[in-house]
Amino acid sequence: MKQARVLTDVELKRLLAVIALSKHAARNRLAIMLSHLAGLRVGEIASLRVGDVIDSDGQVRDQIRLSAAVTKGGHARVVFIGEKLRREIDRFRAEWERSPMINTPLLVTQKQTAFSANTLCQLMSKLYREAGLNGASSHSGRRWFITKLAHAGVSLKVIMTLAGHRNMSTTQRYVEVTDRHTRAAVELL
Repeated sequence: MKQARVLTDVELKRLLAVIALSKHAARNRLAIMLSHLAGLRVGEIASLRVGDVIDSDGQVRDQIRLSAAVTKGGHARVVFIGEKLRREIDRFRAEWERSPMINTPLLVTQKQTAFSANTLCQLMSKLYREAGLNGASSHSGRRWFITKLAHAGVSLKVIMTLAGHRNMSTTQRYVEVTDRHTRAAVELL
C-alpha cells in the first residue's frame, strides 16, 4: 500500500498559501496544522472540542488529552501543544466572533456541525489537490510530523510515544528517507 506523501517545507508553505485564499481559511489551516504540528490523525482532529485545546480561563492548553474512544488503537494518550501550534490555535481563536462553549466542536462544517473523520479527510484531500500536491492525503501531516522529529534526532521511543504507536516498527514505517537524508548521514563520518 502506497504511503501518504510527506511534504517538503516549500510544499507546506504552498499549501498554506492556497488555504489562505480558501473559504473557511482559518478553520482549514488549523486542521492541517493539527496534523502537521501535533501528528494527530484525521479522526482525532475531527473529535476535538474547544475545551480540549482551551482551558476554562480562555488560555491555550499545554496538552490535548485524547480519550481511548477517539484514538485508532483504543489507548488514551496525551498530545503536547508546542509553541508553533499554540500560535496557530490563537490565530484561529482570533477569527471567532464570540467564544464558543467548551463542549462544542473545535472545527465545524459549513452547516456548523462537527466534522466526521470522513468529511474532514475529504476536505484535506481537496486542499492538497488544490495546492497541486499529488499523493498527499490526510495522513501526510502525521508522516511529516514523525519524519521531522526523526530527522531532528529525536529518540524513536519518544516519537513512538508522541504518535501513540505501540510498536516501534509502526513508527519506523512513517519515517521518510530521501537521498538528501542518506547523503547527510554519510557526511557525518
